[in-house]
Amino acid sequence: MPTQRRIERQQLPYYLKVFNRITDKPMGYIGNVSLDGLMLISQLPLLVGARFEMRLKIPGQNAQRFIDFSATCQWCREDVTPGSFDSGFALVKPPAEFVEMVDALRQYFSFYPLAASA
Repeated sequence: MPTQRRIERQQLPYYLKVFNRITDKPMGYIGNVSLDGLMLISQLPLLVGARFEMRLKIPGQNAQRFIDFSATCQWCREDVTPGSFDSGFALVKPPAEFVEMVDALRQYFSFYPLAASA
């Protein structure tokens, strides 16, 4: 399995909190995300090779939305910030809601060059 990513990821520190879908306990925050994976920033190291059942809680105007997905931890290392760990995850069959969220984030955080005026 290649260790270098080939897909552009959107940087999202401290905005999207990830929960364990089974226990509903917080796991950490998404550091960056793509259609194939994500980086989680957590206070504890996570087991490499383990599959995790995860949940994003997306705030909405009327109600909170959940996006449930499974991901396998590919790597884990201590962050430059003391007491924090970065873990890379590969998504297992991401649901349509996850794909829509990544597309929406890509559009929200993208900058397009303005057309030159004559």
